[in-house]
This record gives sequence, C-alpha cells and structure tokens, in this order.
Amino acid sequence: MRSLERHRDVAAYALGVLTEAEAFRFEDHLMECPRCAAHVTEFGPVTRQLLLYRRSTPQFVHPMAKPGPQMLNRLLEAVAARHRALRRRTLYAVAASVVIALAGPAVALMGGGDEQAGQVVQATDARSGVWAQVTTENELYGSQVELKVKDGAGPRACHLIAIGRDGSEETVTSWHAADHDARENTMTGASAMHTDEIVRYEVRTASGEHLVTLKSQ
Repeated sequence: MRSLERHRDVAAYALGVLTEAEAFRFEDHLMECPRCAAHVTEFGPVTRQLLLYRRSTPQFVHPMAKPGPQMLNRLLEAVAARHRALRRRTLYAVAASVVIALAGPAVALMGGGDEQAGQVVQATDARSGVWAQVTTENELYGSQVELKVKDGAGPRACHLIAIGRDGSEETVTSWHAADHDARENTMTGASAMHTDEIVRYEVRTASGEHLVTLKSQ
C-alpha cells in the first residue's frame, strides 16, 4: 500500500470500516505519521454521532430513511440548549473576574465548588507505568471527556475506552504516543453514555494491550 493511499484511509479507519488486516497495516502507518494520528482524533466526533444514531435507531429502520421534522426540532433544541449553557458559563466567568478585580484576595476565602465541574478520576498502572487522568462532564448527548496521559513507552497508537455498566464499550478518543516521550499529553473526546452509565475507562493500545484502568466514581 502506497503512502498516499494510507493517508486516504484515515476516515475509513476512524469509522471502523477497514478489514482487520487493513486496520493493522494502517496502525503501523499511524506510528510514523503524526498527521494521520491527528486526523483520526478529529474524526472522533463524527464517529460518536454515528454510534449514537445507530444506538437510537431501531433495527427495522431502513439505512436510507430520512429524518422527520421532529428529529430536526430535537437537534435544534439540543444545539440551542448547548449555546445557552456556553453563554451562561461565559457570563459567570466574566462576573467572577470582575468580582475578583474589585474584592481582591478576600474573594479567595469565599471560593466554593463549581456546579459545572466534571468528575475527575486518575490512576497509574504499576506494570505499564502509564498515568492517566479523565475529566468528564454530562451533556445532552452523553458526556464530554478530557484525557491527560503520560506514556513513555511509545511509539504506539492508543485508545481511551469507556465501559458501560451494561458491559458495552465505546472508543472515546484515539491518539499516537510519541517515541519515548513521557510528557503529559491532553486529548478531548465524547461519549454517547452519560457519566452515571460509565463504570470505568481503560487506556489500551491499538493491538488491545491494556495500559491503565480508571474506575468511575
């Protein structure tokens, strides 16, 4: 397979439509191509939306069925709600900065918990030496996820897997660990499951090797 063809396989790999042999060859390519590794991460939101659609669509519905007006209305309502939430957070941040500027250090004594703050879990695996921290925040579609990871045993392609209480698994995000680089890396992703539906997260290599487990609170 030529290099150009490997670049073109990014979308097919992210969507999981490559054969096992093709996926294996592409993962070898990922270890040497930071550009493709970045593109795989960028395809994450599309993959998750398709997974969400598959889960919410009955099996008897034809794949080419067109969405009805109610589905469009629900999508518009979800987008509007997300925009309102973002605007509220922005206003809260501006108001907080004004209060701090006026009140000075005394404000620090009044610091309380942020109701929007997400759940944070972290762990280090004694065998692999990989450290990871996952921060999650519930959204209308599921949960938004931020991953911080330190992995000095690269280069290798890795995935963050969310495991539901029903045993289902979902790839939250993918990345490429650099060659023997133990610095902290940060990635973002999303899950169709809400926080209370996730029992744990696992960091695995593309070949399925387990690196670290983070148990949800």
